[in-house]
Amino acid sequence: MINVYPTYFSRVFDDELLIVEAWGENAVRVRSFIDMNYKERLNALTQESKQGIEKVSINEIEGGIELINGKMRVVLDHRDRLTFYNEKGEVLLKEYIRLRAVKHDDGAEDVGTVEITKDFNSTLKLKSREYQSNYSNDFKVTTRFEPNPQEKIYGMGQYQQTYLDLKNTVLELAQRNSQISIPFFISNIGYGFLWNNPGIGEVSFAKNITRWEMYSTDYIDYWITAGDEPKEILRNYSNVTGKAPKMSDNLLGLWQSKLRYRTKDELMEVVKTYKEKGIPLSTIAIDYFHWPKQGEYRFDEDYWPNPEEMIKELKQTYQVEPIISVWPTVQTDAENYNEYLENGYLVKVNRGVRLTMQIQGNTVFVDMTNEQARNYVWNLIKKNYVDKGARYFWLDVAEPGYSVYDFDNYRYKKGTDLQCGNIYPIDYLKMVSEGLTDEKPVVTLVRGGWAGAQKYGALLWSGDIDSSFEAFRNQVNTGLNVGMAGVPWWTTDIGGFHGGNPNDSEFRELLIRWFEYAVFSPVLRMHGDRLPHSKPLSNSGGGSMVTGAPNEIWSYGAEVEGILNKYIKIREALRPYISKLMEEAHLLGDPLMRTLFYEYPEDLHAWEVENTYLFGADLLVAPIINYDETAREVYLPKGDSWINLWTKETYDGGQTIQVTANLSEIPVFIREKGKDKFDLLVKTIEEEV
Repeated sequence: MINVYPTYFSRVFDDELLIVEAWGENAVRVRSFIDMNYKERLNALTQESKQGIEKVSINEIEGGIELINGKMRVVLDHRDRLTFYNEKGEVLLKEYIRLRAVKHDDGAEDVGTVEITKDFNSTLKLKSREYQSNYSNDFKVTTRFEPNPQEKIYGMGQYQQTYLDLKNTVLELAQRNSQISIPFFISNIGYGFLWNNPGIGEVSFAKNITRWEMYSTDYIDYWITAGDEPKEILRNYSNVTGKAPKMSDNLLGLWQSKLRYRTKDELMEVVKTYKEKGIPLSTIAIDYFHWPKQGEYRFDEDYWPNPEEMIKELKQTYQVEPIISVWPTVQTDAENYNEYLENGYLVKVNRGVRLTMQIQGNTVFVDMTNEQARNYVWNLIKKNYVDKGARYFWLDVAEPGYSVYDFDNYRYKKGTDLQCGNIYPIDYLKMVSEGLTDEKPVVTLVRGGWAGAQKYGALLWSGDIDSSFEAFRNQVNTGLNVGMAGVPWWTTDIGGFHGGNPNDSEFRELLIRWFEYAVFSPVLRMHGDRLPHSKPLSNSGGGSMVTGAPNEIWSYGAEVEGILNKYIKIREALRPYISKLMEEAHLLGDPLMRTLFYEYPEDLHAWEVENTYLFGADLLVAPIINYDETAREVYLPKGDSWINLWTKETYDGGQTIQVTANLSEIPVFIREKGKDKFDLLVKTIEEEV
C-alpha cells in the first residue's frame, strides 16, 4: 500500500514501512522501519530544511511511483527498488537486489518482489534493505547498492590511511583514537550521500557492491542530494546538518601545546618567553592532569594556585587564550565518584567489571548521551573554569577512548554502544556548545566527531598519531576527506604525537616539514609527547603524572627555530585571508583545505591528484612528505595561471611541473587572478629571503 502526501510518500509492505521524503535542496531522505515501528530521529539532519509543497512533485508512473525535488528524482518500482536520478535522467545510485519474483497461476507477479531477470543471478536471494534478527529486539541491518566501477568517493571523515579516493575501501563506522567516522561522501558522478544512523557498523565501497551494515538497530536512514559540482553538493549537505561558527580572528595564529605543562609557573614561563622573543601566540593548552582527580573538573591548586588570576594575566597581559583539557572520565577515588554512580551518570557494561580505562587510577566514562550527566559535568566546568575566565576547551578522549574497543559491551542512556555509539562525541560537544551562552563563537578542540559536529564548533584533530614521516604521509589526504565530509576545521599535532626526540636530526626535519604544512591549514598547533620523559613532581594529584620533553619553537636548535619563526610570520601575513576562509566556512560550509576538483570540477585530472590541495580558492599547496626530499611534482589545475610563491615564476594551469623545495620551503602557488590578496605575504617572503 502506497500513501502520498505533499512532500513524501510511504509504502507499507510485509514487515516494512518505507518513507521517501523531500529533505533540503535537490535532496531526499529515505527511512525504513522494521515491523512498521516508526520513530522520529533527526540524528544529523537537525536543520530546518523541509521543502515546500510547490517545490516537490510526486507522480504515479508505469511500474511504480516517483518523487522529484529539484535536481533529484527518485523512483520506487514494483520490485521494491529505489533508483536515484539527476535532472538529466542519469542514474546516480540504484539499490541492489538479487531475488526472483513470485509468479502466480494467472501469470501475475507479487507486488513488492523483484523482476525475473536473465542477466542477474536471482537465486542469491539478496534484498536491497535487509533485516536479520539479533534475538534481542533489534536487528543486523544491511543496505545494498549497485556499484559503479568508474565512481570516485571522497569524504567519510578521518581514517589513518593514504587514500584520497575511497572507492574499493572498507571503512569501520566507529570512533577510535585517530579515527573519526563521518558517514557522508561526495561522488564524482554528481551526488552526496549521508548514512544517517549513528550506530556502529561498516561500509564497503567494493567493485561488486556498495554495502552499509549496522550491527544492532531497527531502522535504515539515509539522505542523498544531487548537484552539478562538489561545491553545490557539500553546501546542500551543510544546509541540512549545520555550519561551523565564525572562528574568532584571535585564534588564527600559533597554538602552543605539549604533553604537558605541570604547573602554573612552567606555563607562564613559556608564555613570557614567546613574548620576549617577539613570537605572536594565540593560545596555550593546559593539558590533562592539571586536576586532582578525573571527574572533579577543577584545577589542582597545589600546582595551579589562583587560576582566575592566571587566566586574567594570560588574556590581558599577553593576549593569549588558555585552552583547558577535560576528559569524560571519573576516577573511582574521586571525591564525587558516588554522585556519578548513584545518579546513573556513568557508562554501563553488559559483562565484566565496569572499568574502562586505567590512567593514574581506575576510571569509568561519563555517559554524555545522558542530558542530566552532561548538566552535572557542565556545572562543574562552569564553576571551576568558565567563571574563572576560561572559555575554550579541549575535549580529549572523546570517542570515548576505551582501553579496549568492545563496542558490544557498553550501554548508554540513549541505547547500546552498537546502536548509537557515534553520537557520544556529538553530545559531548553539545554540552560545551549549549553551555557557553555568551555571543562569542564556540571553538572546541575534540578527538572525535560525527556528521553535524561542525555546527557545535568542533575543531577535529587527527589524534595520537606517530611521530614519523609515514604518519605524516597519511595526514594530507585525510584532512581533505574531513573537509569533504562537511567539517571545515581540522588540525594535527605538528610532528605527530607519539615520540619524537628534539635532538634527532630526522625528527627535526619532520617537524619542519609538518610545520610548513600546518601553516596552510585551519589551525597551526604545536603538540606532542616528546622524549625523554621527566619524572613526576610528586605522588599525589596532578603532580603524579609525567611530562614530555620541551616542544616550543626554540626547543629544536637555532636552525629549526629560524625556519619556524619565518613560517610564523607567513602565518601572520595570511591571517586576513584565513579569516575570509573562516567566514566562507561559516556562511556556506566550504572547507578551508580543498581538493583540487572542489574548485576545478571540469578538470578531469584534478580528480586524480593526491597530497596536493587548495587552501581556499587562491593558494595551491603541495607539502613535502618524504624524508630527505627536496623536490616533487606538482599539478596545476586547468583554467588559471599560477605563480610560484618563492620564485615568482608564472605557469599556465593544466600541466604537471617539477618543483624544488629546500628544507625551508614548501611548494606554494598563488592563483594569478587572486594575487592582489597576498601583497603582505609576498612582502613577508621578500623580507625573510
